[in-house]
Amino acid sequence: MGMMSEFKDFAMRGNVVDMAVGIVIGGAFGKIVSSFVADVLMPPIGLLMGGVNFSDLALTLQEASGGAEAVLVKYGVFIQSVVDFIIIAFAIFMVVKAMNSMKPEEEPEADEGPSEKDLLAEIRDALAKS
Repeated sequence: MGMMSEFKDFAMRGNVVDMAVGIVIGGAFGKIVSSFVADVLMPPIGLLMGGVNFSDLALTLQEASGGAEAVLVKYGVFIQSVVDFIIIAFAIFMVVKAMNSMKPEEEPEADEGPSEKDLLAEIRDALAKS
């Protein structure tokens, strides 16, 4: 079987296609959440905190000089990314929780007693004693 044929068989498996669709949808969902956090959620929070723009919050490590840009630790952008992550993680948790609730409950296995191997060993040991 040629490499292209093997690749086609691999790529057309249902779970690979499902995974690819999930990745694309997840990427789009991530962009939506990032926009929601940066453009909708954080501005009112910044306003309540005295007019703070989170994307501008930074710690300057070195001032700009001679054509070189300033070296900044942009902790405001980091805070927004953490909020993005929390929202996405919660959404994934809710989806997994919903999917798990739709699964039929597995019945616990009934205790069937000793296995056939165990019974044969007991019989062998009993015969050896007599």
